[in-house]
Amino acid sequence: MALNARLDHRNPLVFDTHELGRRPGALQRLTRTVDAPKDLGIKGVIGVPEGAPVELELRLESVMEGVLVTGTARAAAEGECVRCLEPLEQELAAEFQEMFSYPDADDRGRVIAEPGDDAEDDEDRLYLEDGLFDLEPVLRDAVVLALPMQPVCREDCPGLCAECGARLADDPDHHHDAVDIRWAALQGLAGTMKDGEKDEMSGAEAEAGVDEKQEK
Repeated sequence: MALNARLDHRNPLVFDTHELGRRPGALQRLTRTVDAPKDLGIKGVIGVPEGAPVELELRLESVMEGVLVTGTARAAAEGECVRCLEPLEQELAAEFQEMFSYPDADDRGRVIAEPGDDAEDDEDRLYLEDGLFDLEPVLRDAVVLALPMQPVCREDCPGLCAECGARLADDPDHHHDAVDIRWAALQGLAGTMKDGEKDEMSGAEAEAGVDEKQEK
């Protein structure tokens, strides 16, 4: 999180840690229900609809280098079964833990004069800003990890018929008579041979009739 960002305390996913102070070991437990932000989940697969309630249970612990946030987010995710393409709903419980560092402290809690000297370290680290932290990026990561990449309406969903697209769960006996193309070719060959035999028999009968006439 950029150190020059400005967090809005009115944002429901922004939390205030001032009550904790900077005394290591201090604890605070919070519960809050917020509206799901846009695109919370795996886009095009499954996710929590925008505006749907998300129940948060948080444990804030003050440590030397910042505030350790541990929590659980619960919500109802919606998506589409990858087998039968029917809509589905799934209860989501995403757990997370993240450290929000004091901007003026290093990993050992020691005050440093110029925070952010190590650019790579800053990119990976989340910071407190005036005692506030934004939970949204942590929540997004946790939800994505908790959701299935290939959601199904039920574990034994049979899916769709590969030939006609019918939903197999609605008709367990659904099937199509399969014809092996190799047998079909043999049947066609057999039919051709039968037609040829008929022609030969007709020709033999005609020759026999001519012979009989000549004998008479």
